Amino acid sequence: MDRIAYVNGDFVPLAEARISPLDRGFLFADGIYEVSAVLDGKLVDNDSHLARLKRSVGEIALDLPVTLEELVELERELVRRNTLTEGVVYMQVTRGVADRDFTFPKDAKPTLFMFTQEKNILASKAAETGIRVKSVPDLRWARRDIKSVALLAQVLAKQAAAEAGCQEAWMVQDGFITEGGSSSAFIITANDVVVTRPNSTAVLPGCTRRALLALAAEGTITVEERLFTLDEALAAKEAFIASASSFVQAVVAIDDKPIGTGTPGPLTKRLRELYIAFARQTAV
Repeated sequence: MDRIAYVNGDFVPLAEARISPLDRGFLFADGIYEVSAVLDGKLVDNDSHLARLKRSVGEIALDLPVTLEELVELERELVRRNTLTEGVVYMQVTRGVADRDFTFPKDAKPTLFMFTQEKNILASKAAETGIRVKSVPDLRWARRDIKSVALLAQVLAKQAAAEAGCQEAWMVQDGFITEGGSSSAFIITANDVVVTRPNSTAVLPGCTRRALLALAAEGTITVEERLFTLDEALAAKEAFIASASSFVQAVVAIDDKPIGTGTPGPLTKRLRELYIAFARQTAV
């Protein structure tokens, strides 16, 4: 069955979805996106993702063409029409269609595009075995807290990782890890302290990261929000990534150096279990 997408008010077969080549998302990457996980046919931690979407569009003075309440109903209808049980909903809003000019157009109507992807999140091989990471220079713009569709630096980072036989890239600036190409980065020290970089304009405020920090606090797991170096990551007891499309996955090697035992560690496994329980309990 052909997947169903949503484009500017209409549900259409994905193969028939059309957006103008003059759309500013295509010409300038003038747009914002979000990805929400779907588990058991329900949206996971969706309020957090919509809050981040609202913040991101606000940071670039871009109006949403529908309310957040309407957006939730569109997501649910898209999940229903695609009979999606497990995977993600992708949404993208751009400044719309106008003749090419760098300044904001005065009368353009924002473009809203959404589609779904099936993905095995819970029983993925990467969750069982862990993933390998390659470190790369962080070449992105200075406002990484905005979830911009301008992802060329991340594309290049993740391609370099793939060519090295890795599943994710960890980006490095001034010797410190910022985040993954499409995930938040965490390490666990020898005394079982979870370390992750604090939110700022240098990183995207991860929704899964946010939930994990709350779950860790409830589970009496010590967390430090601070910068950490690549050398510290290489010497860590455990490491892991977190994102909407992967939940929690162990990092078992960085730059071909095993992390800890070279297998998913116990605290990472516990955090994954806590997050899966949270996802199931709160999905709507």
